Amino acid sequence: MIVYEATKDQFINEFLDQTLIDNLSEKYTMLIGKVRENELTSWKNSLMFMYQVLEDQNIPKTTGVSLEYKIPFTNNRIDMMLTGYTKQNENCAIIIELKQWTHVEQNFDKVGYVITTLGGGKKSTEHPSYQAWSYAYMLKNYNKTIIENDYIIQSCAFLHNYKLADEDVLLDERYKNYVDNSPVFAKGDIRKLREFIKQYIHYGDNKEGLYAIDNGKLAPSKMLQDALAKMMRGNEEFVLINRQFSVFEKGLYFAQQSYADKRKRVLIVKGGPGTGKSVVAINLLVKLMSKNANNKIPLNAVYVTKNDNPRNVYMEKLQGDYQKAYIKNLFKGSIGTFVNTEVDTFDVIICDEAHRLMKNSGRFFPDSSSQIEDIIESARCSIFFIDEYQKICLDDYGSIENIIDVAKSKGAHYEIMELESQFRCNGSDGYIKWIEDVLEMNSNANANDMGVDYLFKICDTPNEVYQLIEKQNNKNDKSRLVAGYCWDWITAGKNDSNVHDIKIPQHKFEKSWNIQKGIWAIDKGSINQIGCIHTCQGLEFDYAGVIIGKDLRYEDERIVTDFTARAKTDHSLYGIKKIYKENPKEALRVADEIIKNTYRVLLTRGMKGCYVYCEDKNLAMYLKMRLKKCKVDYRVTIGDEILHISNNMN
Repeated sequence: MIVYEATKDQFINEFLDQTLIDNLSEKYTMLIGKVRENELTSWKNSLMFMYQVLEDQNIPKTTGVSLEYKIPFTNNRIDMMLTGYTKQNENCAIIIELKQWTHVEQNFDKVGYVITTLGGGKKSTEHPSYQAWSYAYMLKNYNKTIIENDYIIQSCAFLHNYKLADEDVLLDERYKNYVDNSPVFAKGDIRKLREFIKQYIHYGDNKEGLYAIDNGKLAPSKMLQDALAKMMRGNEEFVLINRQFSVFEKGLYFAQQSYADKRKRVLIVKGGPGTGKSVVAINLLVKLMSKNANNKIPLNAVYVTKNDNPRNVYMEKLQGDYQKAYIKNLFKGSIGTFVNTEVDTFDVIICDEAHRLMKNSGRFFPDSSSQIEDIIESARCSIFFIDEYQKICLDDYGSIENIIDVAKSKGAHYEIMELESQFRCNGSDGYIKWIEDVLEMNSNANANDMGVDYLFKICDTPNEVYQLIEKQNNKNDKSRLVAGYCWDWITAGKNDSNVHDIKIPQHKFEKSWNIQKGIWAIDKGSINQIGCIHTCQGLEFDYAGVIIGKDLRYEDERIVTDFTARAKTDHSLYGIKKIYKENPKEALRVADEIIKNTYRVLLTRGMKGCYVYCEDKNLAMYLKMRLKKCKVDYRVTIGDEILHISNNMN
């Protein structure tokens, strides 16, 4: 969102006329909120120096200037952004992070952080080069205009009150990667900063670049499973942003401190779909295992999930780069793995999908302690990534409360952090909140706001869903069909896709559950099979086609769940009938939670879009009605054409 815009000439004239701060304050108040006193002081100080920088006749007068540009779906604002064209007429933008700092100390506890004086006291904060670089990364990887038009995005930090020393803290070896990507300019560097700008911007664009970037839709993030092998080799596939970076740094700090003082530490990280839990987890695994300037000793770290399928996909993606035994030792399941493990065998255990942990390690270990206890006992440092809305089985025991209880009993220091910004469903946290509201899971969620133009369609037949998903899948083999677990898994068809488990007779629709041979999520040809909650949780696709079974209906103006409509072969609700006999009210509450959580997961697997068929016609009508109430237009697909249908059309 553009808060302030001008050409370089207009910016300079407003500064000379002493109207710049007033104009910026007025627009900021209108679009974001009240201007704080320290914000006002910062503008007055920093923009005086940027006036001096831009007062160079060789920086084009029509260069676009933006102040406090708000990056969509985040709370982050870019202090200053300049746009124009390179010598070769390429689109170009320069991000400038402005700091008034006068003092900086090295932060030995957090790798990408420094210590400076803020708000009257010393505070740990991101290195300014990392901050600028992460903003550039967000634009380069999530803005469709920039991706599709090959924009050149550069970034730098300007600490105009800070005098760089010969061997300055900011330029220390541990920050080299950040500074190489986003150089630091300091007090006395006005000419150097001018040359940096002129190196890229040769022609002005009359703010066209600002408008193009601002109007660019957010592209979904790359798939973790596709980037994994490169990450393991140390390549920067995902630059962590804001809270992700804070969680990453806290995880590193906890792990290194526990290694040094032998004390147990537990970090609990909660976040919804697409907030980057798995990305942060894998980044931590790679960093903790590596020996580099920031991590003197490679630590004995492992990645753990209960779900086989994400681990199987990761292991398949790493085949050829690493030996199979090495991969298996690195990516472990939680069932039975740590039952008899000696105390502190591992330096770090990173547990993804911690909501799926069980009270014991399964039928072979009925008297064992909880998997949470096994993990905390087995490692000096334990890091749990959790989304309590993704509990989808009766025996899912992982909860923040239970993790805290075990941490306390083991004398471990624990902290809770939360991931918020979301980059799965076309960059919209609003879509996920809308789904939660539609499913009556969260009354505080957005009632009628998807947040973005996400491709979401209610189809009248399952055949239509299949046709649309097949068409999307033909592009890159990254779209899949999933369904609620309302059809029995026929034993004879577990390795034969010609045996059809899922049958919807009124539409002459017959498909097979995903066969056990191979890996459905990434295998060629699996578009003809349908995945269930157990084979897709923890994974993501470009487009998801979702078949909602009779376990979710709309009756008497409310969402109704029905555990009796679930397949007999589904063990998610194994034991619910016994609970129902003893305590019907509690059984219905638990089943309702699990069924709604299941569909929340299924409906958020698609990064670009979701096609839905409901067996219950009333539910389909209800979803269409909710779509029409959305504040933004939604899209439907007719033949080969995507049409925008406005909210008020029938």
